[in-house]
Amino acid sequence: MFPLRTLALGALLLPLAAYANDPYSYAQPDEVRVSHLDLKLRVDFPHRQLDGQATLTLDWKDPKATSLVLDTRDLNIASVEAVDAQGKTAALQYTLASRDKQLGSKMVIQTPQRPHEVRIVYTTSPDASGLQWLPPAQTADKKQPFMFSQSESIHARSWVPLQDSPAIRFTYDAHVTAPQDARVAMSAPNDPKHALNGDFSFHQTHPIPSYLLAIAAGDLAVKETGPRSAVYAEPSVAAKAAHEFEDTEKMIDTAEKLYGPYRWGRYDILVLPPSFPYGGMENPNMTFATPTVLVGDKSLVSLVAHELAHSWSGNLVTAASWRDIWLNEGVTTYVQGRITEVLYGKRQADEEALLDIHTLQKEVGTMPANTQRLAPKPGGVDADDSLSDVAYNKGSWFLRTLEQRFGRDTFDNYLKGYFNHFAFQSITTEQMLDYLKPNLIDKYPGKMSWDEVKDWVYGTGIPKDAPIPDSPRFDAIDKERSAFLAGTLTADKLDAKGWNTQEWMYFLDRLPDVPSLDKMQAIDAAWHLTGTPNAEIGMRWYVHAIAAGDKAVWPAAAEHMTRIGRLYLTMPVYVALSKTPEGLAFAEQVYAKAKDGYHPLTQQAVQALFAKAKTSKH
Repeated sequence: MFPLRTLALGALLLPLAAYANDPYSYAQPDEVRVSHLDLKLRVDFPHRQLDGQATLTLDWKDPKATSLVLDTRDLNIASVEAVDAQGKTAALQYTLASRDKQLGSKMVIQTPQRPHEVRIVYTTSPDASGLQWLPPAQTADKKQPFMFSQSESIHARSWVPLQDSPAIRFTYDAHVTAPQDARVAMSAPNDPKHALNGDFSFHQTHPIPSYLLAIAAGDLAVKETGPRSAVYAEPSVAAKAAHEFEDTEKMIDTAEKLYGPYRWGRYDILVLPPSFPYGGMENPNMTFATPTVLVGDKSLVSLVAHELAHSWSGNLVTAASWRDIWLNEGVTTYVQGRITEVLYGKRQADEEALLDIHTLQKEVGTMPANTQRLAPKPGGVDADDSLSDVAYNKGSWFLRTLEQRFGRDTFDNYLKGYFNHFAFQSITTEQMLDYLKPNLIDKYPGKMSWDEVKDWVYGTGIPKDAPIPDSPRFDAIDKERSAFLAGTLTADKLDAKGWNTQEWMYFLDRLPDVPSLDKMQAIDAAWHLTGTPNAEIGMRWYVHAIAAGDKAVWPAAAEHMTRIGRLYLTMPVYVALSKTPEGLAFAEQVYAKAKDGYHPLTQQAVQALFAKAKTSKH
């Protein structure tokens, strides 16, 4: 997933047996594990629900186990039955516990005969946390309804009853029926030439964790970008998306040269409607992506490099728990930088790394100590909050440090071996370290001590000798910003005509938190940032202009907040407005109009912000 928020999960230096039961799942995989899912779904747009039948193939681990425990959230269960090896069925008794706000409802199925398969017939709730149903008015083309899933972190349980933990991997087959004018896509190989006949079948032959189970259905056109890649998007967006992502095949080739073969067959990209709450989601074979990266100049296509990199780090080698999620996101952010460097140059890769570094440096000191660790001590926070800047930016910074200490060629060979060794497995931080020590640290003595490694993984903050890349362009921007703020350089004399997206981001990120109104107005008069179609620049601009007291930007900020449902690009503007009573009232008006177009996760975040703002003194 492309970067998001804040964390404190799991356990520290525990034996592997301690991970048998995920604290964010009711499943008991030490007793029985789901090895395969056979899924039948009917997409019901009028009722905003999936009518489902999930047949779970079971691998019994404990000879004394007589029950199957599953994760569910707001599912309406119609029937549960055992299926033996000959296909004979028998009804099973089950209980569905009361709903826990975070974990959903524990489903306990009595299985005294330890069946080969269990089949569950159910329907989803119209308010399922892992699904969003959009009426035509909330899509780009405004012609047909649209539905898509977001299963990470623990939302798959809201549309399929299963063992919803990253430690448990399964293959799946799916048969999906939908209206004949809708195309269905899933996290499995997709056929770009599939007829729009309302009948789709999918086969994921590689074992994946539940958070990578994904589905979308709607008015989707397909534009192929290579022999094993294509872009799926609404018809009015497809050509623009195909142009922006035309380097996808080159990205796959680059990653293969670095880290070994791409093992998933096809790699397609689905550009979702603007309400998608994240930058991207690395669903196998079909990355789900935000339209906010379609700026026309490929300056934000590192998102694709990031999601593609997950095909090695995350999808191939998966964190066993949300506490270990840096193994997905930190490694992926490092690999993303290497792909970006090959295709778009060291300057862009270094600038993106520096933006991550500066974000982390600014925020890490304000975090609780435990959340500053790559592998935190036990702590009670929402699994969604595992996806923090620490997981992404500190994790990737650790890998860049290893590369610098051991040399690029040596580290590349190590990382390729790591991906091969743990392929299609879910692992803990401790398993990763058990591989790192003999295969890199001890193999090349004198390069890095084990105490330094433990400081990176289990220590708070950032190690003092962490390497920071050079960027002459950023250095020049620092000087210009300082001169502008000091009054010795006017806004129109900034050498910004050739700045790329990353350089504008850097300029704005390092302005004072509350800049002077006259400075903001001068920048806008010279460079016309209000109303920019570039959401990365726009978010930063509106946050600073609002903080400066420039009410003239409020209408354009409202348009930005209404048009974009991506949390990272929308929430900071809500936060900026909510710091004053008048701004909070305006933000509430904007939200009232935008709410129906937001994903449930975005709605929850905005509502929590408003509740907090109202209980604090302005």
